[in-house]
Amino acid sequence: MMFAHSSTTAIGLSNSQITDRIKLSPQYQNGKFNGDIEALTMTIKDGIFSTWQFLFKKNNQTPKGPLPTQHVELSYFNTTRKDLLNSTWLGHSSLMININGYKILTDPVFTKKVSIVGPARFNGELPLNPKDLTDIDVVIISHDHYDHLNKYSIKLLTPITQRFIVPLAVGKRLAAWGVPENKIIELDWWEDFSFDDRLNITATPAQHFSGRGMGDRNKSLWASWVITTPEFNIFFSGDSGYFNEFKTIGKKFGPFDMTFIECGAYNELWRPVHMFPEETVQAHLDLRGKLLHPIHWGTFNLALHPWYEPMQRLTKAAQSSHIPVATPISGQSIQCGTDNIGSSWWETTLNNQKITQTNRRPTHDTR
Repeated sequence: MMFAHSSTTAIGLSNSQITDRIKLSPQYQNGKFNGDIEALTMTIKDGIFSTWQFLFKKNNQTPKGPLPTQHVELSYFNTTRKDLLNSTWLGHSSLMININGYKILTDPVFTKKVSIVGPARFNGELPLNPKDLTDIDVVIISHDHYDHLNKYSIKLLTPITQRFIVPLAVGKRLAAWGVPENKIIELDWWEDFSFDDRLNITATPAQHFSGRGMGDRNKSLWASWVITTPEFNIFFSGDSGYFNEFKTIGKKFGPFDMTFIECGAYNELWRPVHMFPEETVQAHLDLRGKLLHPIHWGTFNLALHPWYEPMQRLTKAAQSSHIPVATPISGQSIQCGTDNIGSSWWETTLNNQKITQTNRRPTHDTR
């Protein structure tokens, strides 16, 4: 496994050196990663209440019908042009990004469900046959939660990917799934990795948590990411609550041509670890972003709010601050610097679903 130390060349480390390095991380205390705060402090009562609401309170968390989607046009992702930045949204936090000809995937989840018992995609199928992907330069993982780190997807991508860049202590899981250790780059916050002399990737702070089961809470780090070439600069939030480090990242690395920031799955009970839509807009401002591309919404039922609410609230807040927002449907590609950045398709979908529901109402015999 390889590590990068702020602007230095990655080096191979033994298992004992890996363990020592984790223990030396400023984020690692008392056997776990904490960040600046213990981010999620829900009580047992809170957990029971939210679970009851999730299971029994119906609030349009899922659409009444299929959401619009289009099959991915791979020419955007596969272009070798050195003067373009484009992104293709696969749903949730899964993005296909081509930046100056470099092919990057973020948090790839190619399966219908995030886990055996987890929620299924609103549309069922991915807008892409992932077996059509070739020659991936970098896969970036923000943290180890099931909706961001998917075993099937990692195993499928392993033969065709040059580097997997992950937060500290996530690499051992990828290695257990068969990823060669020389392909895995682990980074602590503020550390960076130079893919070559033009592409640099930096791990930056996020306010979240980690764990895939009962016994591994915060045993690995979580991160946001800065992706930089001489021509373009972009930010990928992963999962995070709103916090002051966005301003620090913006001052240190901004401005950003595009920011990909989470805006869904929020609730007051877990506000420290997931942003409300208005906070997404504020984070974009803190980061000194130009084009805002919301992620982490419209794909899985992971919260108690209506499926469409994140975008209604976000676009209203963005309009007030004169921020352009990219709003692709699943599978659609957005090219930075063009006017074709999507539409208010969720409103059209809602209107169409209302019309359909009205047409389905039984008529009564008035004779």
